[in-house]
Amino acid sequence: MKFKNLQRIALFGTSADPPTIGHKKILEELSKSFSYTISYASDNPQKTHYENIAIRSFLLKTLIEDFKNPRIIFNQKISSKWAIESIEKCKNIYGSNKIYFVIGSDLITEISSWKNFDKIIKEVSFFIIKREGYPIESNNLKILEEYNVNFEISTSNIPNISSSMVRLNINYSYLPESLIDIIKKNNLYVSSKIVE
Repeated sequence: MKFKNLQRIALFGTSADPPTIGHKKILEELSKSFSYTISYASDNPQKTHYENIAIRSFLLKTLIEDFKNPRIIFNQKISSKWAIESIEKCKNIYGSNKIYFVIGSDLITEISSWKNFDKIIKEVSFFIIKREGYPIESNNLKILEEYNVNFEISTSNIPNISSSMVRLNINYSYLPESLIDIIKKNNLYVSSKIVE
C-alpha cells in the first residue's frame, strides 16, 4: 500500500514489553490526528527486554487487531533498533513524505543523542505525546528549536503507565483486556522470570 504524499502518517515504534493501556491510548489518539498510524515492536538499544521481540510483536499485533481500525497498521517489517532505519523502511514501503515519528515527552531530552539524529530530523517531524509525570518544559523545546527539529505536541495527556509497572508488579489492570489471557496462559512477565 502506498500513501499519498499529502497524508499525515504517524510512525510509532515501541518496545511493547508488554503493551499497556497507555500504548492503547496512544494508538487511539494517533488515529484521531493522522491519516494512518503505523506501529511496530522494536528492540531499544538503551533497554534490557524481558520478552523476545517475537512475543512482544505478537502482543502489539494482537492489540492493534483488536481496534478493527484499518487506519492503524501493524508492520513488523519496519522494526529496527535504530529510528533512522525504521524511518527509511517506512518511506520505502509506504512512499509518504509526511511522516511524524512519535515519541513520549520523557524522550525529548534524549533524542539528540540518537544514532544519525542529524539525518532523522531531515527525514521526519516529531509528534510528542504528553506523558503524565514528564512535563514539556520550555528549555527542552528550545533545545529542539536550536536543532531545527520540526515537531508537534499532542493535545491530550497519556497516563504514566509504563510496561515496567506491569512487569514489576504483575498488575494486569494496566494491560489491555485482549492481552491479559495471552500473558497469563503463557506465563509471560511472571516475577520468577524477571531479573533486575
